[in-house]
Amino acid sequence: MSGHSKWSTIKRKKEANDNARGKVFTKIGREIVVAIKEGGGADPNTNSKLRDMIAKAKMNNMPNDNINRIIKKAAGDADNENYESIVYEGYGQNGVAIIVEALTDNRNRTAADVRHIFDKNGGSLGATGCVSWMFDTKGLITIEATDDMDEEEVMMEALDAGAEDFSNEDGYFEITTDVASLPAVRDALSEKYKLDSAEISRIPQNYVSLNDEQMEMLEKLVDMLDDNDDVQNVYHNAE
Repeated sequence: MSGHSKWSTIKRKKEANDNARGKVFTKIGREIVVAIKEGGGADPNTNSKLRDMIAKAKMNNMPNDNINRIIKKAAGDADNENYESIVYEGYGQNGVAIIVEALTDNRNRTAADVRHIFDKNGGSLGATGCVSWMFDTKGLITIEATDDMDEEEVMMEALDAGAEDFSNEDGYFEITTDVASLPAVRDALSEKYKLDSAEISRIPQNYVSLNDEQMEMLEKLVDMLDDNDDVQNVYHNAE
């Protein structure tokens, strides 16, 4: 379970599960709708946020027909659902910091669902700002490290493209950028490598250690949050 990127975690754990893949498509579809409504229209050439969401959809193997259908519907339907962005902050086992990003058309429903999930799994919701200061907002790109890849070569290409940091974590290269540089680094690396994910992420400044029992409970909490239709991303600082 990654403390960085929710999407790469879901892809590695559940990519063979059609229901889980459909849920991921639904979540990305909402982000595409919001990008069109808030980001300046349905043309990815002039709407950078939409361009980023299309890239994310393709990295998660969403068919082009699905992407185009969502864009067409969002651009042409003035009565299309309006989603509100909400961020929840709270604590898990042993004081682990958790941030939940949601897109919802019903704030009361989502708040009640998120609170119930925290309470059911030994966590607690906190006030706005209680843990967000423990995370840095960065661009994060992950690439599966295969045997035919030269780690130093990938690192140098990432740094030359504008990346800030590079690491090899559990068989995945993790490349960190500032927010503004993410599209350029993503585009440069995608010309040569298959990217597992590339998105804005909240990266913990410090990590909290858990024992096996605490980690099992945290995993249940995070999985239940992931499975909620309104939840887009979950970040935590468990080691």
